Amino acid sequence: MSDKTDTGPRPEPIRFFGVTWVDHDGGYAVRRAAVSVGSLVAIAVSCLVLRFAYEGLEIAAVGGFVTGLVVVMFAVCTALAFRHTWAGYTKRPAPDSESALRGLLTIGFVGTLTAYFLRSLTEAPGEHLHRTEHEASSHRSHP
Repeated sequence: MSDKTDTGPRPEPIRFFGVTWVDHDGGYAVRRAAVSVGSLVAIAVSCLVLRFAYEGLEIAAVGGFVTGLVVVMFAVCTALAFRHTWAGYTKRPAPDSESALRGLLTIGFVGTLTAYFLRSLTEAPGEHLHRTEHEASSHRSHP
């Protein structure tokens, strides 16, 4: 880490990256590649699980209406989870909304994984937010 971060406020670690995002050192590029590949594999496995769930509905012969409702529910929850996760990389969500949306984010886990994968292609997910907050706190402590 640079001398500026050693004398000022400490940067907040990011999951899987620690504080390597500050100076892009300590295997940052390898970690980003691993996170990208890992999240892409998780998306593929998740889609496979959803496919098995869909086939289970078909085997159970619950009917087209119920099957349609389940598909629409997963699609809407996935879209909302993607949007919420993507927005969380640029601004901190309110703590109340996090707990209120926990169920929706769990159902829309494919959207969350997709947002994580897409963000990891350009930076550590959450890096921009953490960097902005860290630089602001550094400027406050070093006028």
